Amino acid sequence: MHKAIVKAGFIMETTSFPAIPNQNDTGTDWAYAMRRDMQEIIPGLYLGPYAAAMKSRLACLQQSRVTHIVCIRQEIEANFVRPNFPDHFKYLVLDIADSVTENIIRYFPKVRRFLEECFAVGGRALVHGNAGISRSAALVIAYVMEKHGLTYKDALHYVQQRRFCINPNDGFAQQLMVSTRSNCHKKVTNNLLFLGTYVEFGPTSILPL
Repeated sequence: MHKAIVKAGFIMETTSFPAIPNQNDTGTDWAYAMRRDMQEIIPGLYLGPYAAAMKSRLACLQQSRVTHIVCIRQEIEANFVRPNFPDHFKYLVLDIADSVTENIIRYFPKVRRFLEECFAVGGRALVHGNAGISRSAALVIAYVMEKHGLTYKDALHYVQQRRFCINPNDGFAQQLMVSTRSNCHKKVTNNLLFLGTYVEFGPTSILPL
């Protein structure tokens, strides 16, 4: 939602975000064996390992009312990390390496669209890689950051409260931190309206009254 604030002759548009749900309620204490299961991060969005989407877990996925699955694997993993239920769920399959040099942020718009389409029809989504620790966690953190206006640090903490074992690699973490700074810069410099006209400014630009 957007609000217009009049300040010093300018109209500045600000963005408000939906509150992050159950911020201090982690539900249950983490146990090591839980890393093999999926956990609900925000309502309707699950994060987990490939083990949560194996052929033996169809009943569990259906019981959780999952309708969409983001399957993340590198090409060399395709033989054992794969969509198992194309007749039951809608899949988005991404070829992403768990490498510090991988540009994971470029995949986020596609993931965001897929998740928003899922939620728009009342669906639920599982995002999984192989272990559910780095690649899938980074994409879920990115979604939570944008959806709820959080910094990387706050989104990491929030997701980690629900799936304790997550640990995006250093390259992914750096990209998400840069994304935080970029989003903050855009809020300050790119949403300025003057006399009803959108004007884009640099961080030190001044327009005389």
